[in-house]
Amino acid sequence: MMKVLNNNSTRFLWILGRSFSSSFSFSSRVIDMATKEGELRVFMVSGEVSGDSIASRLMASLKRLSPFPVHFCGIGGVLMGKEGLTSLYPMEDIAVMGVWELLPHLNKIRMKLKEAIEAALLFQPHVVVTIDSKGFSFRFLKQLRARCSQQGVISPVHTHYVAPSFWAWKGGETRLKGLSGFVDHILCILPFEEEVCSSNGLAATFVGHPILEDALNSISESCPRSNKWEVHGDGEGFRSKHGISSGATVITLLPGSRLQEVTRMLPIFLNTMEQLKNSFSELITVIPVAPNQHVENYIDRAIQTSTMPAILIPGSSRNLKYDAFSASRAALSTSGTAIMELQLARLPCVVAYRAHFLTEWLIRYKTKLQHMSLPNILLDSAVMPEALFQACTPINLVSFLSRVIHDDTLREEQMATADKIFELLCPSERNISNIVPQELRSSFTNYTPSMIAASTILYCAKRKLE
Repeated sequence: MMKVLNNNSTRFLWILGRSFSSSFSFSSRVIDMATKEGELRVFMVSGEVSGDSIASRLMASLKRLSPFPVHFCGIGGVLMGKEGLTSLYPMEDIAVMGVWELLPHLNKIRMKLKEAIEAALLFQPHVVVTIDSKGFSFRFLKQLRARCSQQGVISPVHTHYVAPSFWAWKGGETRLKGLSGFVDHILCILPFEEEVCSSNGLAATFVGHPILEDALNSISESCPRSNKWEVHGDGEGFRSKHGISSGATVITLLPGSRLQEVTRMLPIFLNTMEQLKNSFSELITVIPVAPNQHVENYIDRAIQTSTMPAILIPGSSRNLKYDAFSASRAALSTSGTAIMELQLARLPCVVAYRAHFLTEWLIRYKTKLQHMSLPNILLDSAVMPEALFQACTPINLVSFLSRVIHDDTLREEQMATADKIFELLCPSERNISNIVPQELRSSFTNYTPSMIAASTILYCAKRKLE
């Protein structure tokens, strides 16, 4: 038996529809359907570990804000599972990055795409949310919209969380125009993306960078924080637990979350540590392992055969990860979300990246950027040393790491950069007032990106429902 909404829930929706009408072009049909059926069905797709984290927080916020029960279906990882999603298949099945790296997996991806579309049609969602993984996500949304049209059924609202990096590629903005046919709303995590998406006919909202939630949802009340955008783990406790002496130098290695990048980067990182260890009386390596079974198995085997021992910790545990960061002197990281976590922890780092040589060629000649890590991109500086492509060698990494470990001026510069970055990535109070109606602000204890995203998803519908 469907649950019937009470008068307060109906008024809740009416307030939102009234308040948002001036900022967005909305349709009430999806909310009307959800109200009539007494539940909100949300189909979610995430193909990466970082997306799993973003999606899990979004799911928690949706459940908290929705005036009626929310039911989930789709593809996700461990964290989404904790919020109530039973994944159609392992998220790792679609976690493929790169152009040429994708070719061997095309047939498998096609099968998984078809399976996801059939499941979505059967689930009959009111809303579909895809998180990052634009290659799979956009194909899924486009084909789902086409199937709904063919079957003469009302298409769910299509929302994509994390805008594609159009700003990084030559001619990237022109590709946005084609998205409006199957993407109804983009949730942007960078401040300049909303305006560019809107100017290209794509409804968008800047909700803030998801990494801010690691600070807003403080990891431990006992851990001091010198400012709002900083997280300190229990470094002393971590050292004590793992028997690390006070004189040991700890380096955190972050080789990535996808099997492809880990198999490419970890051997380079371990080789770097081998060459670096002679410069220290005691060098300890810590590796947060992504919650990906293939990655876990690979790293276990690599460490067993390596002469450089390492402490492995579950990367899915934010507490343990920030404890390890706090215990470390520096980090060596593949470019990606991990760089932002290191910034939040104020841990100086070196950025590294390798890919298939044809993918590297494409990036080199098609990108507009001089840098690969987000802090360097946003500030247009090279404050974080980057060893990219053929320059990503153990010799170069040893040189960069040595500077980051010993050069106090460089360390201070990286830490100062973090303060500037997080202020850029946080929506202003003015932005929030335009997104969240005054009548509903009592529902928010703090304006986290996931809460803002959930508010937008719940109450805005696509501009045109056919």
